[in-house]
Amino acid sequence: MSDIWVFNGNKAHFPSGVFSSLENAKEWIEKNKLSGILTKYPIDIGVYDWAVQNNFFSPNHEKQKLPAFIGSFTSASMEHYHFLDGKED
Repeated sequence: MSDIWVFNGNKAHFPSGVFSSLENAKEWIEKNKLSGILTKYPIDIGVYDWAVQNNFFSPNHEKQKLPAFIGSFTSASMEHYHFLDGKED
């Protein structure tokens, strides 16, 4: 397994579901009529490092190399889907 699917509900501070397949995740989201974002995350690599390695991001300032920045980094280049009331938006 090289990646997983993580669901973050609207206004949630932490993920509410982690899935091994897109199909399982979508089924759970639809069944529970959830709203939020489902994102495909790589395993065994941070999003920051993944984005740099795949040329989606290049740090241009020293502050972009600091732990606070790296620890809160996310990338719109990651495969993701938006849901509203269990339906793909």
